[in-house]
Amino acid sequence: MTRPRVLTAIVVAVTLAGSITGSGAQAQIWSWRKLPDQRGEFVRLCSPHMVGRWAHPEEVCGCLHDHAVAAVEDADLREALLRGISERGVPTIEKDWIPASKQSMISATFTQIAKPTLQCMYDPAPLD
Repeated sequence: MTRPRVLTAIVVAVTLAGSITGSGAQAQIWSWRKLPDQRGEFVRLCSPHMVGRWAHPEEVCGCLHDHAVAAVEDADLREALLRGISERGVPTIEKDWIPASKQSMISATFTQIAKPTLQCMYDPAPLD
């Protein structure tokens, strides 16, 4: 290796080590929500719940993701809804997943996504 490549490798290694250990020697924990391809990871987590229920589980999951992201404006409710779908295969929001101040909005959120959810399950065409 040439001298510039060795120095570059050392800088990269030190930078990566610093970002992993942080200030308290704790490893960074990545959430699927922070990954660049959030939709793809969502579909990967959701699809096993749809196998056996639907002919095209990936399409159903992708459609559910797209409608939830497009329809639910509140970030906390949207993240909770996506979590429920990816963990259980159906639109679900647990009260402890969102702040107490927003728990009264759960019912309205389900009303808002009811029709798109049925469309996804019976005709999972992509959003226009």
